[in-house]
Amino acid sequence: MNDHRAPTIYQGDGDRLMASLDADRVTLLPSDNQRSEQRIRIMWGHPMLPDILAGRYRTVVCGVNARDNAKGIIAQIVELLPASQWSAKTVTNHARTFAESILERGGAGDTTAPGDREPYVLKYDLDTVEVFAMLRPLSRDHFTLKDLSRGFKQVAQMLEGRRARHPVASVSFLGARSNRLIDPSTGHEPTLEAVLATMFKAGFRGDVYPPHDLWRAGQVGVFPSYPFPSALDRMREGGH
Repeated sequence: MNDHRAPTIYQGDGDRLMASLDADRVTLLPSDNQRSEQRIRIMWGHPMLPDILAGRYRTVVCGVNARDNAKGIIAQIVELLPASQWSAKTVTNHARTFAESILERGGAGDTTAPGDREPYVLKYDLDTVEVFAMLRPLSRDHFTLKDLSRGFKQVAQMLEGRRARHPVASVSFLGARSNRLIDPSTGHEPTLEAVLATMFKAGFRGDVYPPHDLWRAGQVGVFPSYPFPSALDRMREGGH
């Protein structure tokens, strides 16, 4: 007689009790690329700051601007890491000084360097972790996917062959308060898929933390990594 039963998660009545909770949730779908190193892992359900403070990453990618970063995640990181010599104010001052030096050298007033048109990624050494901060264009109050494409190409080059800078994680740039990401064609934030595709095409292969608001999309199935399975494209094209 086969008495096999599916395993449970909690002791006692834990499964029944937890099933009754009205909580933030995602519906995680199986993916076919979990053994591939050529992927971006999507950290559903994981708050980023505790993972950084626990020392799970050597490098963190986020945004920075030359005006005010008090509400940005970079300010939270530098304030919470005990070994950090930085503050929200000095982070902004460093970005401002760097941005002004671009203007003095005849830059275009944005994050691209004169001549080669590459974006600037500022490095903040916090002892236990290194922050790669993309400098937001001086002429705008937001990033675009084009900015991210240029920035992550630079990040990928900075990570290539540098095992000491791994593991690496990045914010999704969605739901940001200090350094928003906007699609100029719509005036709204792009999709998470568009962000992941931009990062992946630029060469980034680390972890990405989606915004907390997307944890509430339990009615929409999500995948644990990118690229997404080809079955999704077939469904969008009307297949099965």
